[in-house]
Amino acid sequence: MTPSAHSHQKVLAILQAGGAGNRMDVLTRERAKPALPFAATFRLVDFALSAVAHAGFDDVWVSVQYQAGSLEDYLAGGRPWDLDRTRGGLRMRAPEQGSGSADQEGFARGNADGLYRLRDAICDLAPDVVAVLSCDSVMNPDLHALLTEHVERSAECTVLTSEVGPQEARHNVVIETDAGGRVTSLASKPAHPSCNEVATEVTLYDAEVLVTELERLRREFDDCEEEADTGLGDFGDHLLPRMIERGRTHAMRLSGYWRDAGRPEAYLQAHRDLLRGRVDVFSEPGRPVLGRATLGPPALIGEDARVQRSMIGPQSVVRGTVRDSVLGPRVVVESGAVVEDCVLLEDVVVRAGAHLASSVIDSGTRIGRGARIGALHSAGPLGPDAMVLVGRDSTVGAGTNLEPGARLEPGTAA
Repeated sequence: MTPSAHSHQKVLAILQAGGAGNRMDVLTRERAKPALPFAATFRLVDFALSAVAHAGFDDVWVSVQYQAGSLEDYLAGGRPWDLDRTRGGLRMRAPEQGSGSADQEGFARGNADGLYRLRDAICDLAPDVVAVLSCDSVMNPDLHALLTEHVERSAECTVLTSEVGPQEARHNVVIETDAGGRVTSLASKPAHPSCNEVATEVTLYDAEVLVTELERLRREFDDCEEEADTGLGDFGDHLLPRMIERGRTHAMRLSGYWRDAGRPEAYLQAHRDLLRGRVDVFSEPGRPVLGRATLGPPALIGEDARVQRSMIGPQSVVRGTVRDSVLGPRVVVESGAVVEDCVLLEDVVVRAGAHLASSVIDSGTRIGRGARIGALHSAGPLGPDAMVLVGRDSTVGAGTNLEPGARLEPGTAA
């Protein structure tokens, strides 16, 4: 088969932008998780959208259930990724009422359930391959190469995998393969992983087989107590095991960086990795990460400021100390303030004498003079209780002390 044989395949890309994003706590109370900023000026959704755009997939659906407006405005009809087209291109798929049976309406109960609810629309489009991507991972996959391998193997399902550490493997779907790359088994979020190879939630399916198995599984769960619950859950619960049973599911390992940034500690760790030079997603000249440009002049670093191993977004003003941190656009760090091991989103103001460590501070927050937030956590695995999360538009009063593990809901005055 020639390398260009896959060009005859009609591909539908479904980007699953998720539900309420409860794992991200106060950071996703008022936004969809894929709308979270990354690296100061990008958003998490940029990675999946850039991947499908560079692969040349013409039909791209963004399946979003929660706070769709926070994502829709940013997507701008697909323009930043050249997906604003008369035919095909980007299309938002949100839950509807009155569009079908109970198990086709409302919020999905997992990503496999979400695919089932789109089955009729998939059949109407009649693609050859359905590419399903999560929107909360930091990655830059070559989907062109993945599709080529999928077609050449005559696979029914191809799972993109990544090798991670044991701690991270416990939060993901662990994949085992034979010598030929055929997937033989999986374990979803195992307490004791058998290996460190995990699914990245980038998966290609033979479209006809996918719909057939979704409908077959749904019939097996006819006794679900709730009419609107298909019982399919997440892809690692039933769908992927069923595909593995069929014997034509293969794995292909991602060669570059990957991290599921959908948990607070993973979100901060991904930024840590970025500052330490471990993230190569912005280093692919043929596959640049695309997104909406952040306008404005460069950051201003004051005469007495100290900035070490950090990224500072446009229009920010730093007159204090910033170490090992990422600051979004229009952040102000006054003289005498210290920010270390933190991610500050846009429009945050840190007043003189405040000290922030191992924290994520959401947009529009004001940190008062002399406030102390968090404590530096640099040894051992980073857990959620080692961090402070402050929701957007909050106010932390002068002299306030927030211990590690603290959470402030959006709009809180502490």
